[in-house]
Amino acid sequence: MTDLPRTATTQPLLIVDDDATFARVLARAMSSRGFEVITASNADEARALTRRHHPRYCVLDLKLGDENGLRLIPELKMLVPDIRVLLLTGYASIATAVEAIKRGAHDYLAKPVDADAVLRALLDGDSSTGEDDVIDAPEAPLALRRLEWEHIQRVLTECDGNISETARRLGMHRRTLQRKLSKHPVRERPDSED
Repeated sequence: MTDLPRTATTQPLLIVDDDATFARVLARAMSSRGFEVITASNADEARALTRRHHPRYCVLDLKLGDENGLRLIPELKMLVPDIRVLLLTGYASIATAVEAIKRGAHDYLAKPVDADAVLRALLDGDSSTGEDDVIDAPEAPLALRRLEWEHIQRVLTECDGNISETARRLGMHRRTLQRKLSKHPVRERPDSED
């Protein structure tokens, strides 16, 4: 077994993800790294397990069916003030990352992600207060398509994931918005080597 900091084995890790396969694979991987893993597939289960087990760590998916993981972060922090929340999402955006940190997440990773990256994010700076965490601004200007993606993600976050309300605020048809959201995120910087 690998040498882990003592905190990794003394407190449970809560994994909240509605993708049962992903949750099972990550739970097995984190168990092998010394965590006592408990899993939840929705916000209600997550709240109940947090009350019962007082986990030190939480890996939380942004999309939990119709629920938004961002809304769950402050609730978990109220139940266990020192919980370290790592938010995972398949739709990475700067706006979502900023909102996650504002709501109390300690880190943010885009899927797909491996267990070692999750481990590093959960344990990185575990003894610090988190006040020095700064999200780096891009070095080069963002591409126009990326700026559009970021804006859509920001409005979607403001609307708590409601597609219809987001489309209304953006002045676009709901199906157009769904088509844009179903595409993979645009790269942050255009390739300058072409």
